[in-house]
Amino acid sequence: MIVFQNVCLELGGVPILKDLNFSVEKGEFICLLGPSGCGKSTILRLIGDLLAGTSGMIRVAGGPPDAAWEKIAYVFQNPRLLPWKSALENAAFGLEMRYPELGAKERLDLASKQLTKVGLANDMQKMPVMLSGGERQRVAIARALALKPEIILMDEPFSALDPNTRRVLRHQLIELWKDSGNTIIFVTHDIDEALELGDRILVLGTKPAAVQNIIEPKVRRPRDIDINDKLRKIKVNLIQEFREIAGT
Repeated sequence: MIVFQNVCLELGGVPILKDLNFSVEKGEFICLLGPSGCGKSTILRLIGDLLAGTSGMIRVAGGPPDAAWEKIAYVFQNPRLLPWKSALENAAFGLEMRYPELGAKERLDLASKQLTKVGLANDMQKMPVMLSGGERQRVAIARALALKPEIILMDEPFSALDPNTRRVLRHQLIELWKDSGNTIIFVTHDIDEALELGDRILVLGTKPAAVQNIIEPKVRRPRDIDINDKLRKIKVNLIQEFREIAGT
């Protein structure tokens, strides 16, 4: 579904990515794990054709990134809801922008189905100010799912939430992913989050970043690091790897 071959990127003469190589299969849940500022979010921008690489090859859904935009949806750290629109109208807003030919009723019906899936069936008419942080992020996820994308790019979507809400949303995201069959690329700098979510974890080094390691937990979900010896061992190894990447 996604291929990076020897991708390099410079911005303002500063090397950001160097000889980046990885591939993602259809339906995989991939976590990009690395220290803050290493270029994880930049990789999402390259996939979504918001940036162009300096050299190397990128393929998304079998073609160049600029041909795949209709197959991609984003979920950001900030839910980016419009304060004057209800949860339902916000969930339908992506459809309105991408497919203006759809009628209002069809957009709202599609959005309503996704809000129900994320547990907001009784909150559709609430304004964003009336929703908790976790609920606002669920609206953002419903907005992405309503587009029926093949690929969802998620840029630290739970990092601003409290630990309990993050745990609940991680579990809910896995269930939604299993149901949809989407390919998900999930950016995080949280080791526990990557271990709980990813089919594979791509560990990135510092700038100019490249893939330092690829980890495949192969542990059945739901995953509990506190009680699973294999996950605890992987976590210890990742902590040591991060120390080595940071030079400490």
